[in-house]
Amino acid sequence: MPTMETKNPSKILVVDDDPRLRDLLRRYLGEQGFNVYVAENAPSMNKLWVRERFDLLVLDLMLPGEDGLSICRRLRGSNDRTPIIMLTAKGEDVDRIVGLEMGADDYLPKPFNPRELVARIRAILRRAQAPSKGRLEVNGVTIDPGLRSVSSGGREIEMTTLEFDILEVLMRSAGRVVSRDVLMESMYNRKATPFDRSIDMHVSHLRKKLETGQTLIKTVRGVGYQFCLSQD
Repeated sequence: MPTMETKNPSKILVVDDDPRLRDLLRRYLGEQGFNVYVAENAPSMNKLWVRERFDLLVLDLMLPGEDGLSICRRLRGSNDRTPIIMLTAKGEDVDRIVGLEMGADDYLPKPFNPRELVARIRAILRRAQAPSKGRLEVNGVTIDPGLRSVSSGGREIEMTTLEFDILEVLMRSAGRVVSRDVLMESMYNRKATPFDRSIDMHVSHLRKKLETGQTLIKTVRGVGYQFCLSQD
């Protein structure tokens, strides 16, 4: 029996050039209680994008014309923080890594079970819609969960949804090591695997964005990451 969302269902936009997959996801995600829109390419997506505000984007990497990587780069370049799940061809590890570098929150290789996609959508939306905790400042970095803003050294720093969430977890555990397993469970509601570099890529982005000449996020090899309480 379908699991129904509460009132004001989340709006999901699926962009894929495969009409059978679009129809399958429109029906299946709709049965799960989401408000689902579909588009076959970048132009049709753009028309919907200017009219509607979406809670999450499911984006195929291999699109005709402007591909998924270019769309992702364009959205992040305009400071659009809408969570993005990238659909990639099975075995294309390089494309998945590039997708994460462009700012995608997660990726799912084709073919996939629609239930797995729903689980990943719910994991991302659960974090985005969680009640906000108080403002926090550690080692010169300030986060405001209510505004979902980050500042360091007097400058505002743009973050994707997932980058902000990882940073908040690390800062609220400052001085302690947070394992990759804990971060994967917290961010994606799934266990880490040796070949899943999602968390590592997002932490790498955080380091670049927070660059101040001092170590803010330390790697504890074989364990996880630690947000430093003071300059190292």
